[in-house]
Amino acid sequence: MSDIRRDSARRGIPLRALVPNAVTALALCFGLTGMRFAIGGEWERALGSIIIAAVLDGIDGRIARLLKGETRFGAELDSLSDVIAFGVSPAIILYLWSLQHLPQFGWIFSLAHAVCCALRLARFNANIDAVEQPHKSAGFLTGIPAPGGAALLFLPMYLWLWTGNALFSETWLVAPWAALVAFLMISSLATYSWSALKPRRGIRLEVILVVALLGGALISAPWATLTVVAILYLATIPFSIRGYARVRRLRAAQQDAA
Repeated sequence: MSDIRRDSARRGIPLRALVPNAVTALALCFGLTGMRFAIGGEWERALGSIIIAAVLDGIDGRIARLLKGETRFGAELDSLSDVIAFGVSPAIILYLWSLQHLPQFGWIFSLAHAVCCALRLARFNANIDAVEQPHKSAGFLTGIPAPGGAALLFLPMYLWLWTGNALFSETWLVAPWAALVAFLMISSLATYSWSALKPRRGIRLEVILVVALLGGALISAPWATLTVVAILYLATIPFSIRGYARVRRLRAAQQDAA
């Protein structure tokens, strides 16, 4: 048995796992690049970098499953990348954009986002091998995911870039919003897992059409589109909570019947 373990250690990461891990590392690079643009005051490029990081984060797991290259190393790398790309970088960007103008307390709100993102991912890693995961088994997430948290955190920036109204950069508006998003990340609220959604066969063409139109809208009017998407995502949370409560009632009824 020891010889087998030594051979496995010598082989290291399987070749099929290199591609998804490289995509994860690329997402990390884009997250850090967002901070670099924010330091220079290039807000649109800063947000664009985080958005690209989120897209890459969304496909690396699917690439790993497609290539059968899922490894524990990849899972750990993905979490570390998420902490930086969707926790640290958005916190710095928001601080440089608005929260630095809130004396003493602005940095605390930025820290809250980064720390809550790290806590969420630590909770995820701690439960990754758990047998009992009620939310996951029902097709839900616990709290909002790290990329979703970063996307929601930037909602005031989307509105500011879209409308040009300086009101949306005011610290009295941005600070409580950052606190709310931080809470949603570490909360126990059931939220929809998009990977668990399976459109019915009869509406798949319509789904493709919506995705194509969404892509076109992101290119032609990115900040207005992202504003609408963020608001719609927030609107799904009450429905996901109600949906999970219904699942819990059905499970309880089945247990009573058994």
